[in-house]
Amino acid sequence: MTTKDTVYIALFAALTAALGLMPPLHFAGAALPPISAQSLGVMLAGAVLGAKRGGLALLLFIALVAVGLPLLSGGRGGFGVLMGTSGGFLLSWPICAAVIGYLAERDREGGALKLGAYIALGGIVLMYAAGIPWMAFIGKLGMAKSLSIMVAYIPGDLIKVVVAAILAENLRKAYPNL
Repeated sequence: MTTKDTVYIALFAALTAALGLMPPLHFAGAALPPISAQSLGVMLAGAVLGAKRGGLALLLFIALVAVGLPLLSGGRGGFGVLMGTSGGFLLSWPICAAVIGYLAERDREGGALKLGAYIALGGIVLMYAAGIPWMAFIGKLGMAKSLSIMVAYIPGDLIKVVVAAILAENLRKAYPNL
């Protein structure tokens, strides 16, 4: 790994942390995952940095959260947060970024629309596939209730997909060797 790779990994871990400064919305209950901008960091890390660097950026971020740094929205941090109801979503972030990055790397010329589809696959479908069962089990909510709760999150996540696709596509055009 080069110094440039290390800098990009740290930069996108920091970007994800900075997105946590936006106050979270807790409309479904304080124990459930808050609506935050941080999943945008996951989407951007994968789409801009690719599979390896994007996944490592989010792995670094999760490691920092696990040791107690309050980097999650609302100033949350610590191993306990990762084992709470939103833990499945959070722990999936490195994998989600890596999947988005893998798909984006394989189709560099696909355009913003295809990139958006890849981001939605990794940043919504995969993240929900990991997070919803975890939330159902840890929160003792059951799958049906967990699924119905997460439906409310989809519009915001789709907005993040659009923002990530536009930003990533423009960054890829401006910096083709990124």
